[in-house]
Parts: sequence; C-alpha cells; structure tokens
Amino acid sequence: MTDRLPKPASGPADPAVTSVGRALKDTSGVAAVGPAQLSRDGRTVRWQVTPTTAPGDPRTAALVHRLREHTLPPVTRNTGQEAHVGGVPATQLDLNERLAQRLPAVIGVVLAVAGLLLLLAFRSPLVAAKAAVLNLLSVAAAYGVLTALFPWGWGAAPLGLGGPVPIPGYVPLLMFAVLFGLSMDYEVFLLSAVREAWLASGDNRGAVITGLARTGSIITSAALIMVCVFLGYLLWDDPVVKMFGIGLATAVALDATVVRGLLVPTTMVLLGRANWWLPGPLDLLLPQMHVEGGEEAVVRTRAVPEPVRNA
Repeated sequence: MTDRLPKPASGPADPAVTSVGRALKDTSGVAAVGPAQLSRDGRTVRWQVTPTTAPGDPRTAALVHRLREHTLPPVTRNTGQEAHVGGVPATQLDLNERLAQRLPAVIGVVLAVAGLLLLLAFRSPLVAAKAAVLNLLSVAAAYGVLTALFPWGWGAAPLGLGGPVPIPGYVPLLMFAVLFGLSMDYEVFLLSAVREAWLASGDNRGAVITGLARTGSIITSAALIMVCVFLGYLLWDDPVVKMFGIGLATAVALDATVVRGLLVPTTMVLLGRANWWLPGPLDLLLPQMHVEGGEEAVVRTRAVPEPVRNA
C-alpha cells in the first residue's frame, strides 16, 4: 500500500510531507510507515504503508477507505497537493467496486434478453417473466452462502482458510453467467414438456404434472453430476477456486430441487390457464417459433387447443 503526492514537493523535510507521514502513522490499522521517498524529478513523494491485517482481510479494505476519506484529505487540504492510495489492496478494492456498480446493469440486460427468448419460444409473457425472476433465486442464494462462508469467515476453518477472505468482484459476475445459463437449460427443458402436454390436452394442471414427471429425473440427474463436479473445486488451495465450487454447487442444487422441482410447478398450477395468456396484438407480432422444431410440430399444434389469448 503506497501513498503519493503527485504535485511538486521540496523534499521529505517539507512540512506537508511531514504532516502526511505523521497522519499515516497515527491512523488506526497501520502497523508501520516507511520513510518518505522522493522521486527523481522531485514531483512525487512515496510512503510504504504496512497494515496490521493481511492484504485479503476486509479490514485492510476498510483501511484503504479510511486513508482516502479521513486521514489524507485534512492534511493535504489548502496545500495545492493531492494524495492517492495505491498498491495491490487498493487496486483490488477499486476493481471490485467498479464491477459491483456494473453488475446490476449486466443482470438487467441478461434478464431482458432471456425473457424475450422465452416469450418467443413459449408465447406467454407470464411464463417468461416468472422464469427469469425465479432463476435469480438460486443465484441470490449462492451469493448469500458465499458471503457467509468467506467475508464473514463462517467457513474459514472447515475450508482450510486462515480467516475471512473477500470475494473478488469478478466472481459474482462469472457465477451469474454460468448459473443463469444452467438454470435456463433446466427451465426450457421443463417448460417444453409442460407446453407440449398443454397443447395436447388443454389441461393446465395435468400438463404441469406430466411435464414434471417426464423431466424431473433427468434434471435431477444432470444437476447431481454438476454438483459433484463443482464440489471437486474444493480440493484446490486457492480460495477463489473454492468460492466458485461452493457457489456453483449450491446454486445448482437449489435450482434443481427448490426452484425447478417445487416453485415452478407450484406457481404454474396456481396460475392455471393464465400461464398461457397472450395479448392478441402481441400474438400477431411474435414470429412462430417451436422449441421442438420442425414443420410437423406446427401442423400438430394446429389440431389441439390454442393458447389463451385476449383479443
């Protein structure tokens, strides 16, 4: 962790430089402060600050904020100089905060695109919206488990870690991409079977039961394989690899059981024929798409009840 004064300074003996060095030493969480080092051009002064905690400790990130917001501004105010906190912990903190700011936008775009594709495939706004929202539950649950085990330190000892470990900003982003893709695979597989049964019988409750019976064992088996693969990541010593393993395994297990096996069928039974409601203008606007594909599928669906529409 380093601090720099990028504007001209006369040297380490300058009063402003002395004030900064003293303020750094008096800051809570600082174990040691190296001597002020003047650059060759005389424009920058550098301090090596050693925190009392490890680089990955959340308290080190708190120290970076404390230096930037409370320690340095008072001693550099009205001096014509600026102070910056750099180094690996500060850089990692800045990257995590930038990614955290972008994550909601990424999630929003992915949800919108996924909802549109589901609408085209199943011709039901309610089914598309419900699927996109429910897929977030397993991802959110995985984020919660990671927060408890790593930053809060609840799983430090069982996982072989020395203490709390912060979650790098790219971990939630990559996890969301992988988990949402897996969740949508299971969702499309289940909904395809349900819609096929609905088009054949016009009985919503029976269609849900039939679709779940046809796909439940396959979804569970596929999820079990993925959970075993992801749990294998725990054999690595790298905490980040462990994060991916636990997060992905947790989300897949919850998605295949609680979400896909319970919440999706329950909500579809409760909603009844409203699942397949489609406004008349939207029905004319949307192109005909069939997940199972083929002209035979189009001909077959014309001979069975059409989805509920509101002209």
